Amino acid sequence: MSSTSHSTLLRNGTILFHEGQNVRWLKDHDLLIEGDKISEIGQNLVAPSGCKQIDCAAKIISPGFIDAHHHLWQSQLKGRHGDQGFMEYMASGNLQSYNYRPEDIFWGQLSGCLQSIDAGVTTVVDHAHMTYSPEHAKQGIKASVSSGIRSVFCYTPIHRIREWSSTVEFDHEFLPEWWHQTLESLAAVAPFGDGRVSLGLAVDFNIPHDTVIALWQKAQALGIKLLTTHYVAGLMPNAIQLLSSASQLTSRVLISHGNGISEPDALTLKSQDAFICSTPETEMQMGLGDPVAFRPDLKSHTCIGVDCHSNNSSDILTQIRLGLQHTRAVRNTQALQNSQYPSIDVHLQEAFNLGTIQGARAINMEAQIGSLAVGKKADIVVFDTSSPGMVCTVEENPLAAVLLYASVRDIDMVIVDGCIRKERGVLRPVEIRDGSDADDTSILGWKDISRQLLESRKRVLERAVGQDISAGIAALRGA
Repeated sequence: MSSTSHSTLLRNGTILFHEGQNVRWLKDHDLLIEGDKISEIGQNLVAPSGCKQIDCAAKIISPGFIDAHHHLWQSQLKGRHGDQGFMEYMASGNLQSYNYRPEDIFWGQLSGCLQSIDAGVTTVVDHAHMTYSPEHAKQGIKASVSSGIRSVFCYTPIHRIREWSSTVEFDHEFLPEWWHQTLESLAAVAPFGDGRVSLGLAVDFNIPHDTVIALWQKAQALGIKLLTTHYVAGLMPNAIQLLSSASQLTSRVLISHGNGISEPDALTLKSQDAFICSTPETEMQMGLGDPVAFRPDLKSHTCIGVDCHSNNSSDILTQIRLGLQHTRAVRNTQALQNSQYPSIDVHLQEAFNLGTIQGARAINMEAQIGSLAVGKKADIVVFDTSSPGMVCTVEENPLAAVLLYASVRDIDMVIVDGCIRKERGVLRPVEIRDGSDADDTSILGWKDISRQLLESRKRVLERAVGQDISAGIAALRGA
């Protein structure tokens, strides 16, 4: 639901302001939003007629955070992967799209998007690996549009299960004609939701490599500007070398994870201005290796993501903290082993940039998002520092306040594209359009959505009765 005011003035806040890669804070400053853009930043700004004014004293005004790798449809699976490793998750998580009908995708996707907004994410790269039919993809896009988030919906070819009981049989036709037709029809009408939801392609090298390259070339011909692919050294085919050898490794490529990447591959990646998205929580749990977010030879070309909110929360700040403190711990241990006194060489500013300006660079949107600047999109998060956990922090160091102390409850307001999506700590209702007619629009609050999600979860679980998870793991190993 859009804000009722065409303009919004945030008054007397502490603004986290980028000058290149450097972040400084502007205390007692105002920020004026007109339409979907930031029109002024300064002190004692004059409010336009009819402008909504919001007092931001004792509040921090931050760029919206960018989650550069997420599987948003998996909401109904939350809580099941806490003690699972990679292969167990793949069978009990990824393969479960087999048990989703298009309406289940809608509720899972909508919930995933809203959880992200609630946690301060204004832009997400959605690796949408649930394309069992054209309608599955369309319902995912519909949910993303309805939520109000900015996203890149990365349409994905998947191994689709034909039958699952004590064994698993995959569909013999990996890329049916409808898959290509859907890609073409989506590309013809993208972007969606007043331009907030754009179309990308997600494809992994677990299929013939020339097929991957052909799909990426087709996507580019259709005007699709982002390719994302999973890569972990030693566990998956080397996407960096394969794309580079085909002259397809460019700034339009985003690698997810990248754990264990070699130094030569890191150099190749950077030379082509491609990025890696690190997702520390899932990577550390699922045995993918050390997160690379702050690796010295990579850190100018890394960003951050949540990955699986079925496994962990959608709190992007948790991912940044885990990556930051894990890196500090590893380096401190190395220093002690070398009889050196540990010192901090990864700083808060680098961590903040990972979730803001570098995420924007990774998806080629630095001119529109990732920092607070006149002319950029009004994607903004406002933190309330008056809570017991946050009090005194803004007076000392606003970056520390956000990165080390803030929780989801301290996120007072989230604005995407100039529209208020969370206000006074509460998600605003969303508009769901069922057809082209404005009369076919329903307005739902979070309680309504959560009720639908829980009912959908029951249906998904009922369909999974009798399906052997170990058979799913065996099938994946042989796929």
